[in-house]
Amino acid sequence: MKELALHGMRYLGLALLWAMAGQALADEVNWPRMTESADGVPIAYEVQGSGEPTLVFIHGWSGDGRYWRGQVPYFSQQHRVVTLDLAGHGHSGLEREDFTMPAFGEDVKAVLEDLDVEQALLIGHSMGGPVAVEAARLVPERVIGIVGVDTFHHVAPQMSQSDLEQMLAPMQEDFTDAARHFVATMFIEETDAALRDWVIRDMTAAVPDVALSAFEDMGARHIDGEAAQHFEELTVPVVAINADLWPTDVEANRQLLPEFDAVIMEGSDHFLHMARPAAFNRELDRVIGTPP
Repeated sequence: MKELALHGMRYLGLALLWAMAGQALADEVNWPRMTESADGVPIAYEVQGSGEPTLVFIHGWSGDGRYWRGQVPYFSQQHRVVTLDLAGHGHSGLEREDFTMPAFGEDVKAVLEDLDVEQALLIGHSMGGPVAVEAARLVPERVIGIVGVDTFHHVAPQMSQSDLEQMLAPMQEDFTDAARHFVATMFIEETDAALRDWVIRDMTAAVPDVALSAFEDMGARHIDGEAAQHFEELTVPVVAINADLWPTDVEANRQLLPEFDAVIMEGSDHFLHMARPAAFNRELDRVIGTPP
């Protein structure tokens, strides 16, 4: 009986140890978080690391927070790093009638307020650049700067409504096929084929209604000059880290925002932060002034 009792105590002790270890491991899990945008749409986001300013990474058209995986481990060593899924993307909600740049700006605002961020540096890839501008307009007291990633090539209007309609027409007819061809033009031959294929397949799997709504709104705001006006009204510094795939007209942008500056990474493409993460991270480090 004593031996059975001893075995029972040992078993109970081991069970308690496993329970405590399991709880400790559970406490270490950094689960994604959720908040609500101004219109009630759930917005998913993740937080890693600590240190100010807080770096808020905003993905581009038909992407999500995963597109910053080459940056999160590196920058979270010295900063609080936030990645989010804009409404209609990733794990965020879809219940929105129109997916517009101002509405996406509200998504970013909701995350900043949920975390009570005091000093945010917004880093936006592609469409994420205009979204960052809208967010900065909504909460200027929380945003200290914007870094565009292959965006802000020429903020002033350059295309017509007819140009936009011609770009949209194939995607409206067959989104998957047209988006596949469209995204393929954003790469150079030297980019890793596996990365290129993953991005193309991932972006063409986007919800068509969301993608088309966002694309049309972004284009329309560029055409009517609203994007340029909002860019011109910014009160925070803006720097772009762009590839040389498409030209960046720095002087034209400075006509709107004299303090605008750009860094050009040669031999890269639209997804430079994914294709060349080490080189991109060095440039972003330099731009934001992170100590070595």
